[in-house]
Amino acid sequence: MIRDITLGQYYQADSVIHKLDPRVKLVATLCFIISLFVVDSWVGYVAAAVFLAVMIRLSKVPFRFMVKGMKAIVFILLITVVFNLFLTPGEPLVTVWKFTITEEGLRIAVMMAVRLSFLIVGSSLMTLTTTPNSLTDAMEKLMGPLKYLKVPVHEVAMMMSIALRFIPILLEETDKIMKAQIARGADFESGNLIKKAKAMVPLLVPLFISAFRRANDLAMAMEARCYRGGEHRTKMKPLRYHAADRVAYCVLLLYFAGCVAIRVWL
Repeated sequence: MIRDITLGQYYQADSVIHKLDPRVKLVATLCFIISLFVVDSWVGYVAAAVFLAVMIRLSKVPFRFMVKGMKAIVFILLITVVFNLFLTPGEPLVTVWKFTITEEGLRIAVMMAVRLSFLIVGSSLMTLTTTPNSLTDAMEKLMGPLKYLKVPVHEVAMMMSIALRFIPILLEETDKIMKAQIARGADFESGNLIKKAKAMVPLLVPLFISAFRRANDLAMAMEARCYRGGEHRTKMKPLRYHAADRVAYCVLLLYFAGCVAIRVWL
């Protein structure tokens, strides 16, 4: 389960999506997430599914590799579906004891499950095709105008990038600790919810210690190298738009305009 989380990982491949400017992929991801909340009909979700499927195909990232990342959010999906299924008022369909499934609840539950699934896959596609360094540069460039409002843009972008980069590292560390604890006789599966929570304590304590140690090592390494971010800092690979990036922006604009049109007309 731990290794199934794909968010924050980078998948090396020679594809059109990998070669795009990271600013294009970041804007595209934000627009795709917004579009999921703009559409409210099955036609809109079909359009989002087609758009996402084409992007996955162009990225050359194996579909199975992306789908396995969904295993980590199954519990969240189940909670979302159950709450919307039983707590949404409307036309009753099925009554089970004191709980009633309504037509509106069923519709909203299915749509929320689809929306969350697309959101996770779309976000994973960005991180799988973009290195953390490129993502940092893209966020810093896009948030550049906020400098005039005295916002520490570089520091914010760096923190977000480090947090994203540490996700796979901490997941790998968690997997190692779990295997070590299981080899010593720990049981993380059996028992009720309280017993499972208590069993997680031997896992969380060394994980927090490892995370703080890694953070301290990173801070010392940056300080030893006299790292100073912000103004007057040059980049080895400055970001520049190319023809493919402009085409990608046009495709994104057409997709988003189509989603708005579907929302208005349907």
